Amino acid sequence: MPKLFIKAWAEEDRPREKLLLKGIASLSDAELLAIIISVGNAEETAVELSRRILSSVKNNLNSLGKLSVDELVSGFKGIGKAKAISIVAALELGKRRKNSETNERLQIKSSVDIFDYFYPILCDLPHEEFWVLFLDRSNKIIGKKKISQGGIFETVVDSRLILKEALVQLATGLVLCHNHPSGNRKPSNGDDMITRKLKDGAKLLELDLLDHVIVCDQSYYSYADDDRL
Repeated sequence: MPKLFIKAWAEEDRPREKLLLKGIASLSDAELLAIIISVGNAEETAVELSRRILSSVKNNLNSLGKLSVDELVSGFKGIGKAKAISIVAALELGKRRKNSETNERLQIKSSVDIFDYFYPILCDLPHEEFWVLFLDRSNKIIGKKKISQGGIFETVVDSRLILKEALVQLATGLVLCHNHPSGNRKPSNGDDMITRKLKDGAKLLELDLLDHVIVCDQSYYSYADDDRL
């Protein structure tokens, strides 16, 4: 059976025309993805190819965001490097938009606030990254800094660098956060060690370490919630 090209569909069923006629909220995830990739392959329309891509990740956009350019290119006929880059870039913009909504001097009131802030930054990474938030006396964010980036299992943290940056930022409080790509929320011995080291160092400088949160896939661990600070 010959492929029916999107241009042969009813106008209201074509993704771009449907967006203009009915609004962007009327489009499915597959139709939005089809607009990004523009054309399909010899056997599939862009929408059909998009449905197959989404089906491969069980229609989970979070899982789609974890696919690399090389994985998209090798996994799907009709997805070349340019299209794969467009998909990855679009998903990254979505993450950054979510994160920018919380960037306006957010006040940290709980571990949930920390998780919500860092999840868009850390959720798709295949390696560990260690970040610090610097807070004022009202626990509002005055700055953030990525301290280190490591392999799959661990990263290296220099506590002196963190404390020095806190003084430069004129911070009165700190929040530590890193991710566990494995999905295991349990802190490692290394996590415990750096937490104790930074807590003691911060105390000497009259800084408060409010929490250390470990971000996993849609879950997290909080030292403060577990009464370990």
